[in-house]
Amino acid sequence: MSTLYIVATPIGNLRDITLRALRVLGEVSLIAAEDTRTTRWLLSHYDINTPYTSYHDHNRVSKLPVLLEALSQGDVALVSDAGTPAISDPGAELADAAANAGHAVVPIPGPSALTAALSVAGIDTDQFIYLGFLPRRGGPRRKLLESLAGEHRAWIAFEAPHRLIDTLTDIHETLGDRQVVICRELTKLHEEIFRGTVTQALEHFTEPRGEFTLIVRGEDVTPEPNDILIERARDILRNESARGSKTRDAIAAASTTGLSRNDLYRLWLELKDTESPSDD
Repeated sequence: MSTLYIVATPIGNLRDITLRALRVLGEVSLIAAEDTRTTRWLLSHYDINTPYTSYHDHNRVSKLPVLLEALSQGDVALVSDAGTPAISDPGAELADAAANAGHAVVPIPGPSALTAALSVAGIDTDQFIYLGFLPRRGGPRRKLLESLAGEHRAWIAFEAPHRLIDTLTDIHETLGDRQVVICRELTKLHEEIFRGTVTQALEHFTEPRGEFTLIVRGEDVTPEPNDILIERARDILRNESARGSKTRDAIAAASTTGLSRNDLYRLWLELKDTESPSDD
């Protein structure tokens, strides 16, 4: 059985393509391309003469049997307009159909605006939420943003330049003045990486141009101290107070509960306040 290769291509800089990707594009029988004009430019730059055909959102239903037939004759490579296919780009249906037909589906990894933006964000991304392209209309977009209230994980999304201002305004109104990292034209000549608040971003991007990737910091969630730990800390602090311990020593003794020094200091002040003699 032949193989369907999912090939990542540059998101801007033509040099951001792997040697393996170039070899595969030169050896397959056919390339399925989201935008044949972009693919023609890439193939011409690297002197690759493999035949190609269009495969995009508007023809993927009719093209699916054509590409499966091509796979019965030889290997096929799938490329998107830029970056990694099937990541907010056409490709998932073809990969699924090819696998169900018994063909190997092999990734040829490489450029991705998603990982490129996350790598430079300077935000904790041990966990994050990927939203793809945000809804175009304001109502559905705000509804989605409202669902993220209280979410502590950072989230990342793509946005078009003509909707950037409306999206930032919606973020500010629904989630507050969050910290954001906005990447514009990644790997291209006018690449820009903005870091600041939503308000600062609105002041900066007055006439947005190019392709945007947004990373929004999640809500800071500080868990409330466990009630049992608080009571245990109070007991320790009472004992230390009865012994005449100094504040520093009392807090050090209660630190075994795992509560923060700020929480322990607050409990100590509350305790001392209740021990103060009344004015009556």
